[in-house]
This record gives sequence, structure tokens and C-alpha cells, in this order.
Amino acid sequence: MKKEDEQVNEYGVLLESNGRYALRFERFLHHNPEDVFFVITKPSSFAQWYPFATGEMDLRIGGRIAFDDGEGTTYEGTITELEKPYVFGFREVDDLINISLQKEDKGCRMIFTHTFNDDSWAVNTAAGWHRCLDVLVQIINGRPIQWHDNSTELREIYSELFKIKD
Repeated sequence: MKKEDEQVNEYGVLLESNGRYALRFERFLHHNPEDVFFVITKPSSFAQWYPFATGEMDLRIGGRIAFDDGEGTTYEGTITELEKPYVFGFREVDDLINISLQKEDKGCRMIFTHTFNDDSWAVNTAAGWHRCLDVLVQIINGRPIQWHDNSTELREIYSELFKIKD
């Protein structure tokens, strides 16, 4: 395993507050926040790792992000936070996504948080985000994208971590 991949497999945590839930993932990246922020917010790379993203994004507060589920449903997200190069947040339907970058030592720590209302999909959602963030790290590290066939294993891990049974 190469040094830049060391923390790719960190597991997320499920938090609960005021009847809402949040999945929180952290990844340490051996890149500065400016470079990571650019990859996260560049529409063409965003569409490679973020589910249903079309690559259409108006990168400003109040700007729209277009999504298409591939089954006939299209919808938009709205950018709610944008502090280059440290914070990118948006609302996708009723859910909130927040990605923050903190400069650290020889790189930065990325904290990805997805806040939502219904915990019944928490295990599946955590497994999905885990895989998406693994791909994002590959993109940031300039590697070819490789989606690993580990959904079942990740759902089992998150079910145990969250003590939720599917």
C-alpha cells in the first residue's frame, strides 16, 4: 500500500442530533487544501465520484448542481456554503452535504458530512459514501478510477458499527 492510500479505508461514523442523522467521514490527503478543493469542485471530476452528478455546476453561493438518477428523474442541489479552499456545502433535496478541508502537516484532512432525516438507509448510505470517497481519493491522487466490488462487505461492517440490522 502506498503512503497516499494509507487512510482510504477509514470508516465513517453515524451521529444523531435533534432527530436528524449525520454520516461523517474523514480522510487525510497528502495534498494542500487548494488542490483538493479544486478537484472536489471541478464539475467534471465531481461527476466521476458523486452519485448522479451530471457535471453541471454553478460554483457560487445559491448556485445549482444538476443531478440525474439515470432512470428519468432529474433534480437540482443548491450550494449553501463556499469558502475557497476550505468549505463546500450544498443541499440535495432535504439532505445537506458538507465537505471541509483543514490544513495539516504535509497535506490536509477532509471531513465529509451528509446530514439527513431517516436513519433506515444509514448502513447502505455509509457503504455508498465509503466507496465514493475511495474514488475521490483516487482522483485526487491522480490514479485511474477503480470502483471496488465491496458493497456487501461494507454494509456488513457498517451494520455492525452502527448496530443496525438491514
